[in-house]
Amino acid sequence: MRLGYARVSTEDQRLDLQRTRLNEAGCGRVFEEKISGAARQRPALEQRLREMRADDILVVTRLDRLARSTAELLRIAEVIAEKSAGLQSLEEPWADTTSPAGRMVLTMFAGVAEFERALIRLRTDEGRQAAKRRGVSFGRPPKLRTDQKTLVLALVQEGRSISEVARTFNVHPATIHRCLNEHQAAKPAL
Repeated sequence: MRLGYARVSTEDQRLDLQRTRLNEAGCGRVFEEKISGAARQRPALEQRLREMRADDILVVTRLDRLARSTAELLRIAEVIAEKSAGLQSLEEPWADTTSPAGRMVLTMFAGVAEFERALIRLRTDEGRQAAKRRGVSFGRPPKLRTDQKTLVLALVQEGRSISEVARTFNVHPATIHRCLNEHQAAKPAL
């Protein structure tokens, strides 16, 4: 069964043109939404994807009605493929997963998207390493300064409890345990 999906971003916009084109393309049913493409939840689309059966074809007038990014398009195409169903765009004939050429194009897009993600991870890691070399520290700032850590060690060695020392510095007892563990790890092995 050919199933249409039409979406506009605001209540002021109309679905008439998309509805007409999808009906002319032979869609037995058309699912409609008036919701921004940036919205994480698009109930009509998600319901349609859940209910798709083998050999159904989801038809859209343009891919931007279906997805806002390549990654989102690939996620939707994967969900459709897992159901042994197809995807077609009326404006972008290359985006037709019912044909071998369309599946090849989407496979190439998936490869490009994965390559792009790998490059982003690589650049992020290189930037992080360069920042570390410049002395930038990452993560949360330490709860205790170096002089406070020295005092923590002294108080614990005096016999004060971890809870008491934690209350003194207004920190969680786990912070005191970390401080003690850091001190133990920094001791030279004999």
